Amino acid sequence: MDENEQSGETPGDDAPGLIPAQVIQPAQKPRLISRLRNYLFAGIIVTVPIAITVYLTVIIVEFVDAQIVPLIPPIYNPETYLPFSIPGLGILVVLLVLIFVGFVAANFFGRALIRTGERVIDRMPIVRTVYNALKQIAETVLQQSSNAFRQVVMVEYPRKGIWALAFLTSEAVGEVRRRTGRELISVFLPTTPNPTSGFLLLVPKEDLIELDMSVEEAAKMIISAGVVIPPDWAAIEAEVEAPIQVSGLFAERQAARDQADEADGQPEPK
Repeated sequence: MDENEQSGETPGDDAPGLIPAQVIQPAQKPRLISRLRNYLFAGIIVTVPIAITVYLTVIIVEFVDAQIVPLIPPIYNPETYLPFSIPGLGILVVLLVLIFVGFVAANFFGRALIRTGERVIDRMPIVRTVYNALKQIAETVLQQSSNAFRQVVMVEYPRKGIWALAFLTSEAVGEVRRRTGRELISVFLPTTPNPTSGFLLLVPKEDLIELDMSVEEAAKMIISAGVVIPPDWAAIEAEVEAPIQVSGLFAERQAARDQADEADGQPEPK
């Protein structure tokens, strides 16, 4: 009997120079728990913004209705004649009142009435200060031709080498320009995550870097503390145009080669 048969080994098991065959296992499919977890995260990402938006909208509508609807006389209140309440009735009334006030203020009688009221307010020491400040802010922000908060810039703050996002508000003129003798720009530097508060900075124009991102994209980045990064549309457009430019360069080189080949193929004059 052969020695291999006596030892129970098959020929070639330990033969030198042979590599044992490796068993290739098929790729495992994602487990059910992993897929359920991914679905859960996807559902949260989609549902949370919608839920928060709806929740805040309901709170605002209910607050305005609670303040305005009780002021409506019962004879003019449609809820008096209906067995249910009308959500958003207070907001509708506020819009109608604002439209009526704007209509009155746009004609001669309304302007005269407003001038009379402003003369009365100017005689009140504290009230006139608050009224004039709020009026100037409202006229500046709501003016259609104003460029306030329409441009996003980067400014070095709070020291050199550290950059922050800010919104361009206006060009500093008047005493600020006369005292400094420089072209300064007024920018609003919002805080995170509450962009309604911030700082007013007077920055030299050459120290600002204008960005292509919109005000809405910058606000999202500020509120999210940098978690939401807006896309760089200029870089994306450059990447899209790059293959077109490269293909054009190859076409020019190929045309030059073809012309050279045609020149080489022509018979030499005798």
